[in-house]
Amino acid sequence: MTPPTSPAWLESALEALQRVGYAVVPGVLDDSLVRATREAMYTVQPDIVREVGQDRLDRAGELGVLRLMCRFDQRFLALLEVPELLAVVDRTVSPTAILHLQNGFILPSSPAGESPRVFQTSYHQDFPRVLNGYLASLNVLFAIDAFSVSNGATWVVPGSHQRADRPAEAEVAAQAHPVECDAGSMIVFDSTLWHAAGANVSGRDRLAINHQFTRSFIKQQIDYVRALGPEVVSRQTPRIQQLLGWYTRVVTSLDEYYQPEERRLYRRGQG
Repeated sequence: MTPPTSPAWLESALEALQRVGYAVVPGVLDDSLVRATREAMYTVQPDIVREVGQDRLDRAGELGVLRLMCRFDQRFLALLEVPELLAVVDRTVSPTAILHLQNGFILPSSPAGESPRVFQTSYHQDFPRVLNGYLASLNVLFAIDAFSVSNGATWVVPGSHQRADRPAEAEVAAQAHPVECDAGSMIVFDSTLWHAAGANVSGRDRLAINHQFTRSFIKQQIDYVRALGPEVVSRQTPRIQQLLGWYTRVVTSLDEYYQPEERRLYRRGQG
């Protein structure tokens, strides 16, 4: 783990990302931002429950997942401008990459041996498309709480990225390990890396925020421009607008197609 205060942090992270599929960069978010983010996550959680309904959330088979948090609190959009996040995104999935998703995780604690079996806790790839080594998707996970074995730190199988087939059980048993780090750390991984949430038996929630960035021609999990609305998106900085997909919208009429370049929905040079 190379802290961002080191001049070599980015090259070190990129090397690890290519070699083993993931890297940890400690000390990216300061303590005040970590505290504010934790508070905001607990604030928007009941808002999401009220909008969707607990029954529908339960049927989805998810465990403490918070989707579209920025619709309820736009402060989450500021995480898209963290310099270390942008540096990694720019050097991997390109400066024209867009946000595929931003999901919060409030992973609840369960008694030992009783953790629910859901998609998150099974080994999976967030981007299950291996394209001959082409990096089309990258994850940037912020640890809002320290990650440890006891609180359900993410487990990874080093070197399993860019492989379509799930690693054999023997390989998982021999090589998988938890990614332990302090609160405020940034975990970067190739979205084809096989990974799983661990079992939280700590007695308290474990919080994190996951971002997935893809090449601009790949559809988002959520259309953030439509979900937030043009008034909200137009107030953001140009870089946040670009990451949300504001510059890669699909036209819906001939009028929208035949616009001057400065008013086009899909701008020139977006990849």
